[in-house]
Amino acid sequence: MTSRTGPPGVELPLAGVRMLDLADGRCESTGRYLADLGAEVLRIEPPGGAASRRAGPFTDDGTSLSFAIHSINKRGAVVDLATAAGRDRLYALAASADILLHTARPDQQVARGLDPQGLLAAHPGLVVVSITDFGLTGPYRDWVGSSDVHVAIGGLLSRSGLPGMPPLLPPQFLADECAAAQAAWAALVAYANRLETGRGDVVDFSVLEAVAQVLDPGYGISGSARAGATVRDLPRGRPDARHLYPIFRAADGWVRICVLAARQWQGMFRWLGEPAQFADAKYDNLGARFAAAGELYPLIGKLFAERTRKTIVAESIGFGVPAAALLDAAGVVAGEHFRERRTFVPVEVAPGVAVPVTDGLVEIDGIRAGRRHGPPALGEYDPAVLATATIPGPGPGWTGGAGDPGGAAAAARHPFAGLRVLDLGVIVVGAELGRLFADHGAEVIKVENRAFPDGSRQNRNGAQISESFAWGHRNKSSLGLNLRDPRGREIFLRLVATADVVLSNFRPGTMASLGLGYDELAQVNPGIIVADSSAFGSTGPWSRRLGYGPLVRATAGLSELWRYPDLPDGFCDAITIYPDHVAARVSAVAVLALLLRRRRTARGGTVSVAQIETIFYQMGAGLAEEYLRPGSVHAQGNDRRGDAPRGLFACAGDDEWCVIDVRGDEAFRRLAGVVGQSAWRDDPRFATAAGRDAHRGEINAEVGRWTAGLAPEQAARRLQEHGVAAGKMLRVHELPADPQLAARRFLVEQSQPQLPPPLLTLGGEAHYRGVADPLTGPAPLVAEHTRELAERVLGLSPAEVDELVGAGVLEAPRTTLPVP
Repeated sequence: MTSRTGPPGVELPLAGVRMLDLADGRCESTGRYLADLGAEVLRIEPPGGAASRRAGPFTDDGTSLSFAIHSINKRGAVVDLATAAGRDRLYALAASADILLHTARPDQQVARGLDPQGLLAAHPGLVVVSITDFGLTGPYRDWVGSSDVHVAIGGLLSRSGLPGMPPLLPPQFLADECAAAQAAWAALVAYANRLETGRGDVVDFSVLEAVAQVLDPGYGISGSARAGATVRDLPRGRPDARHLYPIFRAADGWVRICVLAARQWQGMFRWLGEPAQFADAKYDNLGARFAAAGELYPLIGKLFAERTRKTIVAESIGFGVPAAALLDAAGVVAGEHFRERRTFVPVEVAPGVAVPVTDGLVEIDGIRAGRRHGPPALGEYDPAVLATATIPGPGPGWTGGAGDPGGAAAAARHPFAGLRVLDLGVIVVGAELGRLFADHGAEVIKVENRAFPDGSRQNRNGAQISESFAWGHRNKSSLGLNLRDPRGREIFLRLVATADVVLSNFRPGTMASLGLGYDELAQVNPGIIVADSSAFGSTGPWSRRLGYGPLVRATAGLSELWRYPDLPDGFCDAITIYPDHVAARVSAVAVLALLLRRRRTARGGTVSVAQIETIFYQMGAGLAEEYLRPGSVHAQGNDRRGDAPRGLFACAGDDEWCVIDVRGDEAFRRLAGVVGQSAWRDDPRFATAAGRDAHRGEINAEVGRWTAGLAPEQAARRLQEHGVAAGKMLRVHELPADPQLAARRFLVEQSQPQLPPPLLTLGGEAHYRGVADPLTGPAPLVAEHTRELAERVLGLSPAEVDELVGAGVLEAPRTTLPVP
C-alpha cells in the first residue's frame, strides 16, 4: 500500500496512515472519512463482493448507491476469508497496516481470521477496531441489531413523535451514520495512543452505545431552548416540543424559527408590529414566551401565512430572527449557497452515471478534504496490493481470545495528557468538541465572559450548574476573559503561545473581527491548530446567517423526512439535538488528524466544519437517489420497506413498543416459527423479500397480534433468541437498568459538587486495551479557575490578577448568586 496526498501542493493530515476496511453493512462511512483525510484505505471484500453492494437504493443498472458513496477514495481488493489462504493473505496485508476495521459478528470473528486478539498477537502494533451491534461483551453480545433496533433500545425513539401518536422512527440512515463518525474518532484515538506507546490496541466498539451517545443522547448536553432541563424527566408519552423551535405555514411551504435570546425576541416583536399584549419586558425571558405560545404563535402564523418562504427568510435577517425554510431533498442540491461553496461534486458511481456527492466533511487549511477518486470496482487493486509475501495467520489450533477483549488494563493511559486546548465553544457542538479531548487527558480551558454567556449555561431554576452543562463540560477549567478588551486579547495571545489547539463555533468572521484569526494566532504559535464550526460554513451567501441545529435540519431537508407521512404538519424533530453531537465528532477527528500531521511536520493548520454539510454527507445515498429519480425520497414514518415485518409494534402495557426488523429469507423463516405462523414458510407469496414487502399489511397484522400479548422485553428476547433483529423501546430513565448497557458501563458516575450524587454520565466511546476510561471530573463554574490559570500559565502575580479583575479584563468567580 502506498500513501497519497490531497490536491497538488496539499498534504492531507492522514497521509501515510494505512487502513484495511472490512466494514460491511454498518459504519462504512468510517473508512471513507479517514480516506477523505488522506489515509490509504483498502476496502477488502469477499468473492462476489460485499453484501452492501446488494443493498439499495440502486442505479438503473443495479449499482448500489450506498456502497458507491461510502467507498469514495477507497481502493479495493478481494480476499476470501473462508479459506486458509485468504486468511493468510489478510494477515500479510495487516503487516503493513496501521488500522484494521471490521464488522464481523462476535461468533464469526475467529472463523474469518478477524478475532481481535489473534490479529493483535500476530501484529502487536496494529489497531484492531471491532464494530459490532452490541459489543464483544454483555448479555446482548450475540443479538442482531439494526438502525431501528438501536434507536429503540438507545432511548431516542421514546421521545420521537407527537402526543397521542405512536412513536415515530427517525430517518433510517441516521443511526448508522452517527455511529460511523464515533467509530472514526475511536479508531484515531487508539492510533494516536499507539504512536506514543508503540503498542497496538483492540477497540471494542458497540453501535448501540454509539447511537445512544451521538444521536441526541439522553445523558448528554442539550440545546439552550431546554434551559438545562433533561429529557430524563419527560412525560411518559411523546412530549410536545413543537413550541421550542416552531414551524409555521408559509404561502408556499413551511418555515421554522428559533427565537431564543432576548435580542432575537425583540426583533420578532418589532417584526410583529410591536403588539401591545407582548410589550412587557417579561417576554425577554424564554420561559415566559413559551408559556404564552398559545397567544403568540397565532400572531406569527398570521404574519407568515401570506408570505413566501424566501420573503420570510429575507425579512428575518433584517430583524435578527433566526429562520429557515423547510426544504425537501429535491431542493437541497441546487441551492445557491451550496453551488457557491461547491458543496457537491459529481461522482461516477456506475459507467456513465454520475450523481452529486458531498465533497468531504471538513475543510483543512481552507481546502476541502473531499473526493480524489470514485469508488473501486470489485477487486480493482488486486495486482498491486496482493503481490505480497505470505505471513502465516493463526494456526489450525487457534481458538481465539475467550477472555476480556480489553485486556491489559494496567497499560491503559490518557493519550492527550500534556495537550492544552483553548475552548471558546458554546452550546452543544462547542461543548462536545472540547469535552472529547478533555475526557482523554487534555487540559481544556473554557474561555468565557459573562457579558456574552454560553447559552448552555441557561438554567430555568437559577442554579449555577445544570446536569446538561455538567455533561457537556466535564473535566474542563474556566477562565473568565474579556476578548474585546485590548489587554484581554493580549492575554489570549499569550495563552495561544502555550497551547496546541483553539476551538470555536462563533458566527464566521467573529474571531477575525477580534484580531484573533488564524494568521494572528499562527504568528505567536506556528504549530497552533485552529478549528471552527458553523451552521452553513465560513463562505457562501448564507455564511453570516444565525444557525441552530433545528434550522440546519430544516434547510437540509431532514425535518421534511422526520415526520408522520400522513400529517402535513406532523414534524417531529423539534426536541432532537442533531447534528451537534456528530458534528463535534467530525471536528474532533479532523483536529486529531492535524495533531498527527504536526508530529511529522511541526506545522499547525485549520479545520472548518459546516454542520449542514455533515447532514448532507450522511444523507448521501438518499440525495443521490433523489437526483436520479425525483420524488423518490420522502418521509417513511414507521412503514419500512424492502422486506417484512419491519417497523414498530405495540406490546402489552401502556405505550409499550417493540421494533422488529426482518432482513432476508432465513430471518423471516425464524420469525414465522416464533410468532406461530409456520405456514408462512411454505407460502409462495412470502418466499422473497419483494413478496413479503408486497404483503406487509397482512404480515404486520399477524405479528402485531402476537406482540400485543407480550411485554416488549419478552417479545424482543424471544425473537433475538432465534436470530431476529428486535428491541424494546426504552425511555431515558430506563437506560441505567438495561442489562447490556449496565454490563458495558455505558453510564458512569461524575463528580459535580453543585449537584446531588450520583450524577450519571456517559462512559467512553469504546472499550480499549491501551486507552484509559474517560475522566469524569466536574464541569466548571463561570471563571472558577481564572486566578489559578492566570498565575500558573501566564505567570501573573496575585496583585496583577486583582488589577485585571478590577478592570474587567479578567473575571473572578462569584461568591453569591444573582437573583434569578
